[in-house]
Amino acid sequence: MSTLLTIVHIVVSLFLIVIVLLQHGKGASMGASFGGSSQTVFGTEGPLPLLNKITTWAAIVFMLTSISLAYMSTRIGDGSVMKEVAPIAKPQNAPIPLPAADGAVPLAPGHSK
Repeated sequence: MSTLLTIVHIVVSLFLIVIVLLQHGKGASMGASFGGSSQTVFGTEGPLPLLNKITTWAAIVFMLTSISLAYMSTRIGDGSVMKEVAPIAKPQNAPIPLPAADGAVPLAPGHSK
């Protein structure tokens, strides 16, 4: 499920980049008001309403996939890594360390009384 969601997220993000780059800036129509050519391929209003709707829907899908991927990434680590590690077993015939005979605690090497 997360692989499919990641693929959709990447495709929508690339599509959103292309759609945003296709749109004209706010000052792009100033040339047409001074006698420049007006490109009326999309009608009198231009491509603005159509591209705005496409951009809005692509942004909504992008946000939904972002939130879904973020939620799914927090749910992956519910378990513990230590569940898969087997406990270390002590050998049955290992000698048990005994305290010193006089009850004193042995000192570290290099230390004297």
